[in-house]
Amino acid sequence: MFYTNITRIKDFFILGFPGLSPEYYGPVSALLFMLYLIIAVGNLFILVVVKCEISLHKPTYLIFCHLALTDLAFGTVTLPKIISKYWFNDSIISFYGCFVQMYFVHSLGAIHSFLLMVMALDRFIAVCAPLRYTVLFTNTTVSVLCGISWIMPMSWMVGIVLDAFTLPFCDSNIIVQCYCDHISLTVLGCGNVQAVWALAFGLAMFSLLLPLGFVIFSYFVIIVVVTRISSSEGRIRTMSTCTPQLLITFLYYMPRCFMYMANIVGFTFSLPVRVVVIMVYSLLPAAVNPIIYCFKTKDIKENLRKKFFIEVNKIHKAAE
Repeated sequence: MFYTNITRIKDFFILGFPGLSPEYYGPVSALLFMLYLIIAVGNLFILVVVKCEISLHKPTYLIFCHLALTDLAFGTVTLPKIISKYWFNDSIISFYGCFVQMYFVHSLGAIHSFLLMVMALDRFIAVCAPLRYTVLFTNTTVSVLCGISWIMPMSWMVGIVLDAFTLPFCDSNIIVQCYCDHISLTVLGCGNVQAVWALAFGLAMFSLLLPLGFVIFSYFVIIVVVTRISSSEGRIRTMSTCTPQLLITFLYYMPRCFMYMANIVGFTFSLPVRVVVIMVYSLLPAAVNPIIYCFKTKDIKENLRKKFFIEVNKIHKAAE
């Protein structure tokens, strides 16, 4: 553990998983490295497939691309440093580097949340106004909405970071987490931490609850509309178009809401468990989402199937 009495710390120490025995450093680093490879390959695959296949240049798949980009960026921002800690025993992150990492961690989380709101709007219009969908929800509309979803959080997060940056830091410089986030960083501050927390908490709730409220409203209306469809086949077909979006939304919001509700009712996790839970719900969706895009989305699945059979036929012809 490192301690200092100066108010401007030069470096922070990433603690990682508290209490982890050194004998497990190798397996943990290998597991995290495999997780990063899955996130990188899976989300790059989605970006390349949608980019190269003209038939997928539609609003829904453009949103998928933005989500894949946030997942890829989040994994790239958070995982290399913690992998380096357990692989090369490199636990030090610079003072400014920690603030930069915090900026991207929270910006990308808020961006992902707003993109899920855009995705809910996509399904809302597709189900509730199908005849006007191509007019109301064009690629241009999606690009504008997704652009706003990126610009807004990245803008206000500058203020959050600068607010935390003004804090004097003293005593411990240990980040009790696998990456620099707002709480684990500002808890080390010695100034008016409560004011810094209040501003950050308010914007965090805005980023979480506004999109979540719209998502809940949208899918409630969608379910009402679907129940009014006369044929059971039509109801199943309509709901199936929403399945990927529902799974992706569930994976993102449910663990976060569970953690907030647990804190409200007074149920607390031990520190090691809390760190593991945060890592799981932060990174697991980024690894799972590409699978959902591929196997729960008809157009991507059909496109991959066609390309697979084309390649198989080429191999057979070459063998003949």
